[in-house]
Amino acid sequence: MQTTALTAPTTRIWIGHWLMAVAALHTLFALLALHQPILSLVQRGLFDAVGQDPMAAATVWFVLFGALLALLALAITPLERSGDGLTLRRLGWGVLLLSVLGVVLMPVSGFWLALPAGIAMLRRRPAVART
Repeated sequence: MQTTALTAPTTRIWIGHWLMAVAALHTLFALLALHQPILSLVQRGLFDAVGQDPMAAATVWFVLFGALLALLALAITPLERSGDGLTLRRLGWGVLLLSVLGVVLMPVSGFWLALPAGIAMLRRRPAVART
């Protein structure tokens, strides 16, 4: 049986969008819940503003993780569109393992939201060469 555009299996493009939404929620949460430490960092002039303050350090890591997650999401969407299942699976292992570690260390956190993306990336198959 010959595969045509109408009979070819379709793969929904959602993983990158999902992770971008998680990154947006993460950043919004940071702005709402950590507004005082963020304001303090800005008032200190940003450069070397963290110093020895553990709350400031945690805030910086929290905000930067949201930015890194957004960058990852920006890279995943074109991979989904191209059908590069091999690269998605490799990234999927990383997303899944980091998410599981985050859930184990902090069960009451947003790490749960990345689990569906990691699992979905692992389920992607490499594109079949057309002849």
